[in-house]
Amino acid sequence: MVIFDRVPRVAAGAVASPRRRLALAAAGVAAGAALLAMAGSWIPSLWGDEAASVLSASRPVPSLLTMILHIDIVHAAYYLALHAWVGLFGSSPFSVRFPSALAIGVCAAAITWMCGRAATLGFGVLAGSLAAILPRLTYAGEEARSYAFAAALAAILCALVVEMVLRGPSRGRWIAYTVVLTVAIYVFLYLALLTLAVGAAVAVIPVLRSQVRRWILASAAASVLALPLVAVAVTQIAQIGYLRKGDPAGPAPVLVQMWFSTPVFAVIAWSLIGVAAAGLTRDVVVRHSPVGPIAALEILALCWLIIPMGILIAAAPIMAGYTARYGTYAAPAAAVLMASGIRRLAQLPLRRGAGPVIATVAVTAVVAAAAPVWASQRTPFAKNQSDWDQIAEVIGSRARPGDAIVFDDGTRPSRRPRLAMDTDPAPFAVVNDVTLAVPYPNQDTWYDATMPVDVAARDGRFDGVRRVWLVEYRIGDAVDTWGVAALHRLGFRERQQILDHRSVIALYTP
Repeated sequence: MVIFDRVPRVAAGAVASPRRRLALAAAGVAAGAALLAMAGSWIPSLWGDEAASVLSASRPVPSLLTMILHIDIVHAAYYLALHAWVGLFGSSPFSVRFPSALAIGVCAAAITWMCGRAATLGFGVLAGSLAAILPRLTYAGEEARSYAFAAALAAILCALVVEMVLRGPSRGRWIAYTVVLTVAIYVFLYLALLTLAVGAAVAVIPVLRSQVRRWILASAAASVLALPLVAVAVTQIAQIGYLRKGDPAGPAPVLVQMWFSTPVFAVIAWSLIGVAAAGLTRDVVVRHSPVGPIAALEILALCWLIIPMGILIAAAPIMAGYTARYGTYAAPAAAVLMASGIRRLAQLPLRRGAGPVIATVAVTAVVAAAAPVWASQRTPFAKNQSDWDQIAEVIGSRARPGDAIVFDDGTRPSRRPRLAMDTDPAPFAVVNDVTLAVPYPNQDTWYDATMPVDVAARDGRFDGVRRVWLVEYRIGDAVDTWGVAALHRLGFRERQQILDHRSVIALYTP
């Protein structure tokens, strides 16, 4: 299969046409990846983390700057960019998720380019296409968070390293590396760890070993430029303290959930990654073969996949620093290694061309395992089981002008059902938000400040109210009862109840 074979490097004067073809192929893969990510992205309800993005981006810039100095400084660059986007295109689920789909397209293009440069055009297209369907990246491409951009920047950074392998290091390429790394850190702080992976690759790849000093200088320069972000971020570390709960770095979160979503896809993916790693070890360690472009690419991808997340996982028991989604920026490395594993299967010295057949079966298995994951990511409750669209539909169709609404404030801010109204105000236009104390744009955090029902009643907010909608959060059969007792004290009784996916909506009247 020509798609998996390496082609010889050609003279400098003859590379324009192959590079042009590779650039066109990368653009085509980018378009396909972006379309795949954005397809159906409007279907799932927004959820807590996306609410943080949307509400932060929707507030005035002075208010946003005040907020990020108090919390979420690590997302400041993304929030500011999304603020400009929302100002132009609105804050519908499709609109706020669309930039992430574009970022996945950029990520797939960078993977196509680096793999096509190291080997063949076909191999580049294969690797970029695997990135386009990798479950972690298809998820990031339909989420209004910065993870898709982190993956794209990581891919661009590693593509620069591959260019150094192929064309030789230069001051200009190291300056570009510094700029991309600095931007990457501002977009997602933990991308700073990727430079350790690059450093390991530089130390191992023969053609780059002389560049250790330049790598140190470039990494140090990016770190200095990112110091303002790091300094403020250290003061805000407590806001992710909840990540210490449970076992976020257990086998299932790391081996399955971080990049592959399902056990079936994980088994296939890790098997292909294992083939790539075994082949590299055989070539370089056992046979002492020269480290050519393909081997250099595999070394870089292995370092990219293992080192940054390995550090976060190792540190998880002692600090709040890991959740599976943080591994998004290493997901492109998994795609590169899976493609390399397929390539090595195709080159197995088996009779009757069995190697290419096995490789084709592997590609088919990957696509078959990815398809149901992609579909499941585009169901109404796919985002952390959020049902905000359904809450909005009930209130929009059943509430009357003058009705009051009370939201469960007994759960943590990212789960509060009032975010259904904050992220989509139109269906709630006829109801009065009687427990709102301070709207989120006037807060130094991203969510509203509220008051208890009793306090709102003393403030006269229930005067003349004859109908109250109470929206409670629920998990399974466990339904919160926030505000129920207070409404009873005011003489209201439940008259109607609507059971939703993660909420209960009840109508109270005197």
